[in-house]
Amino acid sequence: MQDWKLKSLPLTIDVETKKVLKQLVKSHAALAELKGVAETIPNQKVLLNTLILREAKESSAVENIITSHDELYKSQIRLRGFISGANKEVQNYVSAMNIGYRLITDQKILTNSTIKKIQQTLEGNNAGFRKQSGTVLRNDRTQEVVYTPPQRISHIEELMINLEWYTNDSNDELDPLIKMAIIHHQFESIHPFYDGNGRTGRIINILYLIIKKLQVLPVLYLSSYIIKNKQAYYELLQGVRDRGDWEAWILYIIKGVEETALDTIRLINEIKILMQNLKYSVRGNYKFYSQDLINHLCSHPYTKIELLVEELGISRITAANYLNQLAMDGILDKHHIGRANYYVNKELYLKLSAS
Repeated sequence: MQDWKLKSLPLTIDVETKKVLKQLVKSHAALAELKGVAETIPNQKVLLNTLILREAKESSAVENIITSHDELYKSQIRLRGFISGANKEVQNYVSAMNIGYRLITDQKILTNSTIKKIQQTLEGNNAGFRKQSGTVLRNDRTQEVVYTPPQRISHIEELMINLEWYTNDSNDELDPLIKMAIIHHQFESIHPFYDGNGRTGRIINILYLIIKKLQVLPVLYLSSYIIKNKQAYYELLQGVRDRGDWEAWILYIIKGVEETALDTIRLINEIKILMQNLKYSVRGNYKFYSQDLINHLCSHPYTKIELLVEELGISRITAANYLNQLAMDGILDKHHIGRANYYVNKELYLKLSAS
């Protein structure tokens, strides 16, 4: 392992190699298609609710915070007994993403203040940047120290101020996908917080794409790609530090953008078909059809009477009647936990839980 000192940005080498430029064409094409497909869903809440929750689960799993889809959806509708530590962590991720999205939508830039609020929401504390030395990164298998990030708070703050400037520098002509890969590596190498660096860094990725107008909604997430290629992720991060191998790292990230965009396009198209089929079925067979009801059932894989009352502004008796009729005809699955009932949009659940 080399004694690698983290430097300020921008990089002093040319990273726009032939391999990188060739991959960028495919990655940008997939991103543009995803942006267009996402805008065809009339109610954005459908995608925001379903895809952010899916990402929250996957991003937490990268950090070995594991929960099942079933437990997570039960936790989301606040069923008693399903607010476990892991489920709480995942719900915190959803809140952190929503806070970050709201702030960058208002401010049009990504500041260190926003990054701190994201991490604070993830971890439930306001410790801020690391103030004590001793943080090191170890090999999961051997526990060998592979990298020591900056230790002094003054150095961490200096590097984070530089990263904030670099992230928001509108005069930089570097392709934004290359720049996103560099920003992610720099953030993870600074490792500015005691906890939550990985999840914060992955939220920064999608927020940066929105700032650069490559996406409108936070729907492209790299966590599932990282899980499938987890060993390569950590090896390539370290490869930049050990060998200066920026090309391999950048190719990994921008290839992930392409693969994840194509996978998300497929999922959104499946959700669109599901919504259309549900709409035709309910409208053709029930007097209580409304678009708000369809949006609700496609925003929540699991729902319950109280949640329908809250979102549609209807009485408890009316909500129970809607859900029970849909369950009797097999459109929803009805389940019991103790004295509580909950209802599952099985088709949506299967699509979101598919690997």
